[in-house]
Amino acid sequence: MAQNLYGPGVRMGNWNEDVYLEEELMKDFLAKKDKGQLLIQRNRRLKENLLRPMQLSISEDGYIRYGDKVMLVNPDHPETEADLFLGGDLSLCMTPDEIKAHLSDELEVPCGLSAAQTKIPVGRNTFTVLCTAGEVTGQVLRYGQNFRLGIAGGFADRMANAKLLINHCHTNRGLVAHRHLFLSTYFGKEAEVAVHTYLDSHRVEKPKNHWMLVTGNPGKDSSTMLDLSKRPAEDTRVLEHVAEPEARNAPGAHACTRPM
Repeated sequence: MAQNLYGPGVRMGNWNEDVYLEEELMKDFLAKKDKGQLLIQRNRRLKENLLRPMQLSISEDGYIRYGDKVMLVNPDHPETEADLFLGGDLSLCMTPDEIKAHLSDELEVPCGLSAAQTKIPVGRNTFTVLCTAGEVTGQVLRYGQNFRLGIAGGFADRMANAKLLINHCHTNRGLVAHRHLFLSTYFGKEAEVAVHTYLDSHRVEKPKNHWMLVTGNPGKDSSTMLDLSKRPAEDTRVLEHVAEPEARNAPGAHACTRPM
């Protein structure tokens, strides 16, 4: 009668090759870990950068100046055209491609934009008002002047925490937060951002086209002016803010302002 001559300590098949393969995989893993090239390490660094707390500029006189750090916010408003929508103040955010975000620990540009339910200034929703030719940092931004919005970026010119209209230069269509259209982004469910002007029966832009350049709060109880019970300049006239075509995807954008 045939008997099993193999005990539990006997190796079969290409056992030597399997051992060497496991050793090579472990060496490769440790080498990538030492260099910070593991997927989880890259992922963590990118999130740390994009979600790093930021300090907004403080505007005590209501003016926006070149070099100021601001948030671009679509103020909360009742949505009557859809049953399901994102409520609250929505801030404009950089939204990297999810696949690229897993493959790199740096933000690749151009990348998409979205609107998120957050009033906390972090790396992905804090923009810097940058100079163009002829302007200097610290100069007050006035109507008709060009400027750039970069990511780390009298009465008539007081734009801080006042409602703005942001229009695409080539199409003259307004930047809009579609609160009823959801995006499954790298950071969760957020609202779609697009360029389309919505007018009411009086030919006036609807609240979904309204945005605010939000600054920091000079007090210590809250981080932004949105946290105050009453927003300064809330009852001021809506300003028009005209953006260059790359505003949809680029980290920096040309724009100019003028009264309506």
